Amino acid sequence: QVQLLESGGGLVQPGGSLRLSCAASGRAFSTYSIGWFRQAPGKEREFVAAITSNSYDRYYADSILGRFTVSRDNAKNAAYLQMNNLNTDDTAIYYCAAGDPTIATIEASMGYDYWGQGTQVTVSS
Repeated sequence: QVQLLESGGGLVQPGGSLRLSCAASGRAFSTYSIGWFRQAPGKEREFVAAITSNSYDRYYADSILGRFTVSRDNAKNAAYLQMNNLNTDDTAIYYCAAGDPTIATIEASMGYDYWGQGTQVTVSS
């Protein structure tokens, strides 16, 4: 089992950057894929990015492609989401999740078993 804790959210102006962190407890972190999801007010939770356990494969939603980068450091039991050129549509609560999804489910919430509590990202001038 693994517990996840996100940090790094906050208020940023359009065009700005933030780096989200996902700290994990538990020895199995390195065996899990990590996904990042977000939920904006009044909207359903949506996939943002994912990285496989060995960092060989990374997946991105079309809406953030080229602006966000997902990474991980298994030695530190941590994953990261670097977010650049933020815009108001990126305002949401961001969640990290851990699990063993298949290729078919790596971009879906159902592919993950463990979730953090979320961190708020607000993009506003």
